[in-house]
Amino acid sequence: MKGTEEKKADGEMRASEREAAMRDRIEARLAELPVMQYAFIEIRDLEFEDRVRYICETECSQYGRSWACPPAVGTVEECKKRCFQYREGFVFTTLSEVPDIQDIEQTLATRGSHEEITRKICGFFKDEGEDVMALSTESCAICKTCTYPNGPCRHPEKMFPCVESYGILVTALAEKYGIEFMNGGNVVTWFSLILLR
Repeated sequence: MKGTEEKKADGEMRASEREAAMRDRIEARLAELPVMQYAFIEIRDLEFEDRVRYICETECSQYGRSWACPPAVGTVEECKKRCFQYREGFVFTTLSEVPDIQDIEQTLATRGSHEEITRKICGFFKDEGEDVMALSTESCAICKTCTYPNGPCRHPEKMFPCVESYGILVTALAEKYGIEFMNGGNVVTWFSLILLR
C-alpha cells in the first residue's frame, strides 16, 4: 500500500503529464495562427514597476478614459495580486508591417487582428478547462466611446486590459524568455499575456 508521499508524487506526476498533453494540444492549434513567438511563463517572473504606470499617466491619452487602462484597472499592487492568483502565464507576439512606424494611426490600425488572435488563443485555453485572464495591447478599442468612469464596461468579456497598464515590464519578460521585442524598422511587435489557472 502506497504511503502519503508516494501518492502525492503520483498525483504530481499525473498533473504534470496532463499539463504536458494540454501544451501539446495548444501548440498544435497555435500552428493555425500567425503567431511569431510564444512561451509558457512562470508567474513569479512577471516584474511590476510603478514607473510603467507613470508612463501611462504622462504619455498616453487614454489614461483615465478607459476601463482597460489606469486608474480603472487598480493600483499596480492590486494588479500584481490579481496576476499572482494564476498558476502560470502564456505570452505571445504577432507582427504587423506598416509604411511608417512613427504614424500612430497606421500602427494602431494593425492591432485589431492581434486582438482577434488573442481572443482565439483564450478560447483554446478555455476549451482545455482553463480559467483565463488576458492582457493585451494599448487601450481597448471595442467601443467608439468608453463608458468609463460614468458606467460599467459594455463588453467585460471582450475587453483586454493593456499589459503595461498593470505595471508589467514587458521588455524584461521578453528578454527572460527569448522573445524578440524589435523586429525591424517598420514592423510592429504586438504582445499579449494570458494568465491561466
